[in-house]
Formats: sequence, structure tokens, C-alpha cells
Amino acid sequence: MKSKKYFFSILMSLPIFFFLASCNVKKPATGNEDDIYVFADSTEYYELEGSLLTVFNKIIYTPQPENLFNLIRKDITTLEKYKNKKNIIIIAPLNSNSETSKYINQLLSDDVKKMVYADSVCVINKYNLWADNQLVMILTSPTIEQLNKNILKENENLLYYFQKISNDRLFKSLYNSRYEQKDVEARFLRDYGWMIYVQTDFILAIENPKERFVWLRRAPGTDMERWIFVHWIDNASPILLNRDSIYSIRNKLTEKFYRTTDDSSYVEISDDFRTTKEVNFLNRYALMTQGLWRMKDGSMGGPFINYTFYDEPTKRIYMLDGSIYAPKYYKKKLIQQLDVLLRSFLTKREVDKERYEELMEELE
Repeated sequence: MKSKKYFFSILMSLPIFFFLASCNVKKPATGNEDDIYVFADSTEYYELEGSLLTVFNKIIYTPQPENLFNLIRKDITTLEKYKNKKNIIIIAPLNSNSETSKYINQLLSDDVKKMVYADSVCVINKYNLWADNQLVMILTSPTIEQLNKNILKENENLLYYFQKISNDRLFKSLYNSRYEQKDVEARFLRDYGWMIYVQTDFILAIENPKERFVWLRRAPGTDMERWIFVHWIDNASPILLNRDSIYSIRNKLTEKFYRTTDDSSYVEISDDFRTTKEVNFLNRYALMTQGLWRMKDGSMGGPFINYTFYDEPTKRIYMLDGSIYAPKYYKKKLIQQLDVLLRSFLTKREVDKERYEELMEELE
């Protein structure tokens, strides 16, 4: 993410807080991934709620409307009871003299409070403060009016911090070397110059070197299918990194490879709810496309997520894509799981020597 004026991340070596976290081993944070506990006085929360909902209650369509995060307001006097939760926000202006404002004033050093009053800091993140894999975010500004403005100004960063730690937690829960198809990963790495984490319950449905297309499927023929494909274009130009090209390339691929068993219909991108935006994907500039896929005959559909980027060292364009077919279920968490798996992608140069050698042993 780009650094912005109001971003400030706490480092443990800095004398920001007047307290020190316990040296004891912390228990894992608990709670739902999409719940954020917001500690604020009721009257101040009423004035800030609109801005907070604009940032964290964004709706995605899967095609059912689902909120990215759910905000749960609690009074600061109950903080001790919820200190083990995964996602916490403590929010108040510094000048209000509310109980939450007093609490924040006690937490921050004089130097940091000077930066807040100068309006150069409004976001203070503390990781693993009371529990492992936890994010505690302090949101503050000189006044409640300025705090509202800063929340909206920092909306992309605020959302990113919670999405990032949620993805990190999810990857730790998904990754298990005992349930990893290392032989498949090794073959991709040897033959194509890239790899992606392949869980044991995914099958290699299509491998077409000529078309530079690989399709992995989980639970085909059930009511909870997950699909991942990797496509790459050699000797490519970054000029292909635009929305229309991505839609065209994906539709051509799915028309060819995502077809019904009787070959009568195929997958295409729906016109509804599709978006494409610039993102930082694995420290690369990329275009992320989200939306809905549908069968041409309208018989099936579901959500998908797609990352397309140009890899300068290899002069390749990569397209990584995940889709869900789960008509009986809410799909936000399933899409997040696919998103996390896509983020396990590595090119050959990014695989460290020890891991490379370990994987190559799988092919002996």
C-alpha cells in the first residue's frame, strides 16, 4: 500500500505506549474473522458510525450481498472481557474527555499525542498486543470532526490492515505440509517456472502447456466446488494490463476450458457487479478483478476473483483466477480462502534454494 500522511504503524521498539505487553506466551486470538469489536462511547460512536460503516461494511455480491466486516460496538469499560478478540478498534477524539478518550490519552506518549494534534497521525496499529495474531487499531484525531474526515480519507488503508491480517491468519490455518501435493507443485516449478500451493483435495483437471493453462478443481460435481486456474502469456507487453483485455482473455479461456460435460454451454463473466482496480499483489503492481461468472445458458453461476500482473524478469503476464460454485452457501469466506491460495504463487526466482531442492526431490 502507498504510504499516506495519516498512517502510523507502531513498532515495538518505539516508546509509544505507557505500558508493556506481557512477556508470557499469548494465546491465539479468538472470534470470527469478519467481526471487528469497536470500543467507543455511545454518543461518539453515533457520530462516527457512518464513516466506519462506509469503510468496513462494504458489500460484496456472491451473488448474495455480504458485508466485508461486521462492527460490534462495546463500551471501553468492558475491554478486559474482549481483549482476546482478533480484530479490535479503540476510537475517540483526543479532546472529548470521554472515557474512551481518556483511555487513549493514557496509552499514547506525549510525542505521539503531539503528532495527533498536528494531524499527522490518526492510525496507530498494534499487533499481537493481548493475543497472538491480533490487530488492535487506535483511531484518533484532535476533534471528532477531524476524526470523521480522516477515517474516510484513510479508508483503503484501514480496510487493508484488517484484510491483510485476516488473510495471514487464514493462510496459517490452510497451509499444512502433510496435506500438500508437493509432487504437483514441483512439476509446475520445473516445467513452467512457477508454483502455487496445491492442497491434497484439489485435482489437476486440465494441464495444457500449449495454451499455457493449468486448472485445479476441488470437489467437482458437488454443491461446493472451487476452481483455480493459472494462465501465462510469454513475451508479453504490459499494455495488456487493462480491464478490457482481462475480460477478453478470461472469457476466451473459460469458453475453451470451462464447459459443461455435454459441451453445450460454457462460463463467461456476468455484467453484474464486476469491478477491476489496481492493487499491490505479492509486492507487484496488479489488476484485481472481482465479479460473478455465469454459464452461457444461465444454468449456473457464482463469484470469482482474478489477479493479472506483468512479471518483468520473465516478460510474462500471469493471470491467477479463483471461482466458487456453492449455491446453498454464503461464499465470502470461500472466496477469501481462494484469494489466500492464489497469494501462495511464486515464480522460480522467488523460491528459496532449500525449498527448491526439497521440491525437486519429489520428482526423483
